[in-house]
Amino acid sequence: MLYYLFDYLREHYDFPGLRLFQYITFRTSLAIIISLIITTVFGHNIISYLRKMQVGETVRNLGLEGQMQKQGTPTMGGIMILLGILVPTLLLANLSNIYVILMIVTTVWMGAVGFLDDYIKVFRKNKEGLAGRFKIVGQVGLGLIIGYTMYFHPNIVARQKVDEANVTKSKAPMVLRQKGETYYYTQDIKTTITNVPFYKNNEFDYAKVLKFIGPGYEKYAFLVFMIFVVVIITAVSNGANITDGIDGLATGTSAIIGITLGILAYVSGNTVIADYLNIMYIPNSGELMIFAGAFVGACVGFLWYNSYPAQVFMGDTGSLAIGGIIAAFAIMIRKELLIPILCGVFLVEILSVMLQVSYFKYTKKRFGEGRRILLMSPLHHHYQKKGYHEAKIVVRFWVIGILLAIITIITLKVR
Repeated sequence: MLYYLFDYLREHYDFPGLRLFQYITFRTSLAIIISLIITTVFGHNIISYLRKMQVGETVRNLGLEGQMQKQGTPTMGGIMILLGILVPTLLLANLSNIYVILMIVTTVWMGAVGFLDDYIKVFRKNKEGLAGRFKIVGQVGLGLIIGYTMYFHPNIVARQKVDEANVTKSKAPMVLRQKGETYYYTQDIKTTITNVPFYKNNEFDYAKVLKFIGPGYEKYAFLVFMIFVVVIITAVSNGANITDGIDGLATGTSAIIGITLGILAYVSGNTVIADYLNIMYIPNSGELMIFAGAFVGACVGFLWYNSYPAQVFMGDTGSLAIGGIIAAFAIMIRKELLIPILCGVFLVEILSVMLQVSYFKYTKKRFGEGRRILLMSPLHHHYQKKGYHEAKIVVRFWVIGILLAIITIITLKVR
């Protein structure tokens, strides 16, 4: 909203400093500051209100050190994160940008699913919360919205080099570019190509998954793309949800991921930098930097109250929304195949649960007694059982998250 106000003032009045709002980096900085103010300054009031409404966490005794002390700690604090994301985005971002619109939809959609789950747990006194199948329906529904829009919306394109043989045949507008002494044409086209790490050209076309079926495989590209989008959103959302098990773990890890995604959005949406790095340029995606700034600010601000010992928990309101946001953001800047690296902490956490459950069922069926790989799952609880303090576990997971973020950025040039 402020974006349009200052744009109007810049066009009609010659006030000094108004041109600053044209710069994505300036608006991103403001988004971080506003988000931090909302989550830290007003966060205290939100926590007091949650405590007044007796929105407290119900803790099951799992035999973990210090666990029962968290009984009654306010939950549903994810509301703080949602406000910290949405308010700066609505104020500072270009709301006509399709990428920004999709991220707002993602935030509200997954926030609503998580809020409903927390509401059932807290106010209906049902520890199971929203049935798993309904969570899946929410995640799949979002995936279908994101996938359909990404595939069909006319403003969602990628800039690619045009093969010399097709230069004279194409009727679409092209741009002549120079790299060294070489000249080539580029064109903004609809495509299912995405970035893939450690591959020669750093690009992968979803349509080629079905190349083995022979001629005409391209017409099934939409189906393959939709499946990938739904699986990615569901997996990352659940991974973030499982990781939110000890104070500050999911919040800090998500902030690291958010910073990395913001950098990737900036380089992918800047034609000069994208050309210099020889990576795919995605027109209009740079505006996602404002959203990324708000996201990081919200996570860091929430960490003020969520770090050990936590004064508030985000609940599914926050964790499901965070996971959905990360997945959708990565898909929009065509870096979703980097998620296994960037979100390695989430991946390991969810795999630890899957392996633990699968091995327990297998050994129970074969030997009549269930056995475990870990002392307890998810993985962070395994280390708690081994005697590590949760603050030490969180910091070490953050360090791993930073390392994975650096590796993710490096993959842009490692081919």
